[in-house]
Amino acid sequence: MPEPAAEQPDATPRSAPARRREVRIVATAAIGLTITVVVWWLFLRLRGFLLLLLVALFVSLALEPPVGALARRGWRRGLATFAVLFVTLLLTLVFLATIGAVVASQVSSMVQAVPHLIQDAIGFANLHFHTHINPNDVFGRLSQQNGPLRNLATSIASSALNVGISAFGVLFDVLTIGLFAFYLTADGPRVRRAICSLMPPSRQREVLRAWNLAVDRTAGYLYSRTLLAAISALAHGVFFTIIGLPYGAALGVWVGVASQFIPTIGTYIAGVLPAIVALAVDPIDVVWLVLFMTVYQTLENYLLYPRLTAHTLSIHPAVAFGSVIAGAAILGPIGALLALPMVASIQAFASAYVRSYEVVAEPLTTDARAPGSTPADQAEPEEPKEPAPAEDPSRPKPSPPGR
Repeated sequence: MPEPAAEQPDATPRSAPARRREVRIVATAAIGLTITVVVWWLFLRLRGFLLLLLVALFVSLALEPPVGALARRGWRRGLATFAVLFVTLLLTLVFLATIGAVVASQVSSMVQAVPHLIQDAIGFANLHFHTHINPNDVFGRLSQQNGPLRNLATSIASSALNVGISAFGVLFDVLTIGLFAFYLTADGPRVRRAICSLMPPSRQREVLRAWNLAVDRTAGYLYSRTLLAAISALAHGVFFTIIGLPYGAALGVWVGVASQFIPTIGTYIAGVLPAIVALAVDPIDVVWLVLFMTVYQTLENYLLYPRLTAHTLSIHPAVAFGSVIAGAAILGPIGALLALPMVASIQAFASAYVRSYEVVAEPLTTDARAPGSTPADQAEPEEPKEPAPAEDPSRPKPSPPGR
């Protein structure tokens, strides 16, 4: 009886090189996953520090033109960087001190006016509604142990303590940004040489070109905004002085700086403080204030802003608004401040390297209201040219002149 044939295995055994290749693939994937997790963990831990470095980088880009100008005049880059940073910090401190004095004075005036306001309200109620409210009883209830005034004072004290602690944190962040911005600007050529030494010459030129574009766009954005802020501060300061508003010059500086350097909603935030001061002086001044700020904002949007930013920051308003929202969602208020110069740098870099083509004339690509533009379906047809008469070969050719 014949023996049954042995069963053949379903698959041939894999060779040693194939097994080693699979082991390498698995090991590479495991190492890549581990590195990704570690990098993500470090990013979460160092997110605040990296954000400060990003701000310092943009500050150094803005400082590069004046520092470079001073260096070309014979200054050492370290001394030039220190001088520019010192002047910038001094102006910032003067601005904050001035605005702080205005706010503190207004808050103090409002606190002192609270008893008079309550007494006037009680008198108005007793006179028109025939009530018999005793102001002393009201003040006694408000000032008792668990009264509203005691609770308000306690909350204000705790808020002041929290604000003081936050101020120390902000001061530390500002010093960190200033330190890194100083080194990035003072040692700018050395930093750029260190970066370019890791690349071939062709790539070095591309990196330096991108760096120059970033410097031009960032510095142009800040300088155009500074000029707009100065014009706005001068105009509003003069107007506030004319209508007799207290601290007219300081409020004008506040409106100029806040309206230009707070993205999107800066104009509305800038008008709050002058409106509060005007309301405390004379309510009719608020109406004149709103009218003047509306007229000035219209003139700035249609006359000043296009001319001052034509060569520095040509961003479509919709793109600017969207970039500010995206920057605020990603990095908070700092991202909102850095969004516009970052988008301007990216746009300039893309315009230098992305090729553009002539657009075909179609109704969807033609603005009928624009001067000199005619839609394709309304374009005047060209007149057909008459064909040239055929040359008669039997006709003798004229002899050239001079023979």
